Amino acid sequence: MASQSVRILNTTTLLRAARQLKEAGGPRLAQNMTRRVRRAAEPLQSDMRQTILGLQIQSQGRKAGKRGGPSPTRRPLRATIAGAVRTSVRTGSNPGARVWVDKDRLPHDLRNMASALNTGRVRHPVFGNRRRWAQQNTTPLWWDSTVAKHIPRMQSEVARILDDIRDQLT
Repeated sequence: MASQSVRILNTTTLLRAARQLKEAGGPRLAQNMTRRVRRAAEPLQSDMRQTILGLQIQSQGRKAGKRGGPSPTRRPLRATIAGAVRTSVRTGSNPGARVWVDKDRLPHDLRNMASALNTGRVRHPVFGNRRRWAQQNTTPLWWDSTVAKHIPRMQSEVARILDDIRDQLT
């Protein structure tokens, strides 16, 4: 996964429809199209959130005699990342729907955590001690596999929306 975003586009058709909407001067049509494309992307967003909340993160275990302690941050990792999953829809010069992890909504030290979790391996210092590191494993490609399940449905919904808009414009 190169970036934390997914774009569902049919660039030529969507761009042509956006131009026709602008030329027709129909802000109501544009709002309708935006709302419907957003609704088409909402199941992907909610499935992303459910997937990250259910993601199993396993450690390699502790050595004999070692005890763990409370989290130094008391911050729920999966819930924090799930809360940062966003959807946006654009109808301008670069039309389409986008589902991504908004890094601005994540704490500074977790900005790249969604990408790291997608690789299936997270290495981190033990309680902030940079001389001692731990590795935790998770299901690799959780982002990519969730997106792959939704792409055919989203493409067909966007095509149906474009057909409806095209019919309204003619």
